[in-house]
Amino acid sequence: MRDFRQAKGDSPGLCAALLRCTALDPLMRAMSAARDKPWIFRTYAGHSSAAASNTLYRGNLAKGQTGLSVAFDLPTQTGYDSDHPLATGEVGKVGVPVGHLGDMRALFEGIPLDRMNTSMTINAPAAWLLALYVAVADEQGAARKNLQGTTQNDIIKEYLARGTYIFPPGPALKLTTDTIAFTTREMPKWNPVNLCSYHLQEAGADAVEEAAFALAAALAVLDACKEGGAIPPAEFPKAVGRISFFVNSGVKFITEICKLRAMGRIWDEVTETRYGVDDPKLRLFRYGVQVNSLGLTEQQPENNVYRILFGMLGVTLSKNARARAVQLPAWNEALGLPRPWDQQWSLRLQQIGAFETDMLEYGDIFDGSHVIEEKVSLLIAQIREEIARIEAMGGAASQNALEYMKERLVRSNATRVEAIETGEEPRVGVNAYTETEPSPLTAGEGNFVVVDPAAEREQIARLEAWRVARDAEAVRAALEALEQAAKNGTNIVPPSIDCAKAGVTTGEWAGTLRRVYGEYRAPTGVAKSAPARNDERIVALHDEVDAASRALGRRLTFLVAKPGLDGHSNGAEQIAIRARDAGMDVIYDGIRFTAEEIVAAAREGRPHVIGLSILSGSHVPLASDIVTRLSEAGLSDIKVVAGGIIPPEDEARLKAAGVAAVFSPKNYDLNTIMRDIIALAVR
Repeated sequence: MRDFRQAKGDSPGLCAALLRCTALDPLMRAMSAARDKPWIFRTYAGHSSAAASNTLYRGNLAKGQTGLSVAFDLPTQTGYDSDHPLATGEVGKVGVPVGHLGDMRALFEGIPLDRMNTSMTINAPAAWLLALYVAVADEQGAARKNLQGTTQNDIIKEYLARGTYIFPPGPALKLTTDTIAFTTREMPKWNPVNLCSYHLQEAGADAVEEAAFALAAALAVLDACKEGGAIPPAEFPKAVGRISFFVNSGVKFITEICKLRAMGRIWDEVTETRYGVDDPKLRLFRYGVQVNSLGLTEQQPENNVYRILFGMLGVTLSKNARARAVQLPAWNEALGLPRPWDQQWSLRLQQIGAFETDMLEYGDIFDGSHVIEEKVSLLIAQIREEIARIEAMGGAASQNALEYMKERLVRSNATRVEAIETGEEPRVGVNAYTETEPSPLTAGEGNFVVVDPAAEREQIARLEAWRVARDAEAVRAALEALEQAAKNGTNIVPPSIDCAKAGVTTGEWAGTLRRVYGEYRAPTGVAKSAPARNDERIVALHDEVDAASRALGRRLTFLVAKPGLDGHSNGAEQIAIRARDAGMDVIYDGIRFTAEEIVAAAREGRPHVIGLSILSGSHVPLASDIVTRLSEAGLSDIKVVAGGIIPPEDEARLKAAGVAAVFSPKNYDLNTIMRDIIALAVR
């Protein structure tokens, strides 16, 4: 066994953590005789730079974390270098920037990859980040067959809920099947795809929609593997056995338990009957989880600790439906980027559950429950019906199915939002029990991490130095081979590894494939025309819009825009729908627009108000730039409002820059927001 203490800079705590990761830790070993083995403890983390994130990872491992979960920044997730115009303001904000092999080396400095279980939340450029990871492992002398971890690599979910897609569905699925074929052959312990229902629930899906859409996506991926012939028939069952899922779990933990038991049964059945997998072990429903973040509140955020606890019970209590890996959000994620202490608090919850409670000492306590079985049976029937509907449309990757699923998600989220607004769905501290004492947890400053603006400049400087130092001819040759592989349909991963070792950057890799495959814009799920609404609240709002339109001399027009690379469009969609239902003329074309494009849309559509939705933490530079450009274009009469996770100090900066109003998660009543927009339009 490698002596972990030989790694540069290792502390005794980190060495113990690495031992834990290989099940050699004395605590793990002593308890394994009488208890089930705990799940993998993870924390979704990364920000600023590879070096800063490495320090964070090593600290978390020293505290008892047993696996890594890498958060990449938006330029990395969407295939841009840090100095690309679209990356402005986004570098290092929601994750770590990884632009080339040097960044990946720094990210895992002192962490032996053959002893680590690493999950990477990466989708459109998953083949590229996997290539960088393999290149670093090769440098470390780690055998590829020993590498353990996961690439999320679920592009269908990106079209529906998360927005970091690049390529059209056909080429995107080809990249997915290439990674599956490569890992099946060379990395048998790796999970090449993590079908991700997590973001579907975050986008408003109920239990049936979450399960059905994710399972339908899995069928689309496996069907593409079979049809493309990328995997020899004899190896196909092994490939099926490495398909994993990444689910969501909210406070309704009984429903979550039943959902997961239902998904497990359906997966066992479909892998046997549809794909001919005989080995029961290869038919297991293997999943990791991120406990729900959608339900975390800005108001009384200390209550989120209990919400996280109940969400964790949904994926740990039932032995036969227990998660393989768990990562918990931090209590203050609705306020900003969590600190190491906040992440430690969530990690300690996992450790107490695994080592202090007795949940791992018993069989499945829900077996034999008539209540559970009835609910599971009902969910199975409903999920099967939904999958059949999607299959009849041509499968989850078809345009018809994508439009259908997106519209369903937007509609379900609208129902959820309205239930919170009316109080039908209680939220303690939000629409119920709002009286509160001042919280010492949120007093003062420094309650969350603020990424230093210098981090972007420093990352760009490192990128420029990398380009200068590399062998330009080797880069040219590697990119040419990559382009040929993309054109002739051979597996993209081997030439991507060659690109990584030659010094190719993330933007160059993705840019090459953009030229071959083209780009894609996913459906928005927001219909142009509003359905008839008998809700008296909406009717009253519609009357106010009519009155404002008469005063303005034309229909009140509202442009909802998402600048930058942020793909989380749930809030923008709900604002657009409510404005549409209230009678406004709404312009909403989806995600990822430049400031120039937004100003051009304003010049053409002449909105009275522009609403900017920014959830990546880049609200100040992006919104300020758009206000400036509107003024330079002679459009300063158009009011600009901004929405996102915006702390009070940033709200003041935005208003000083000319933003008329700022909304954050505490502004949960959409009708109140609409009235503010009406007032701004007629001011």
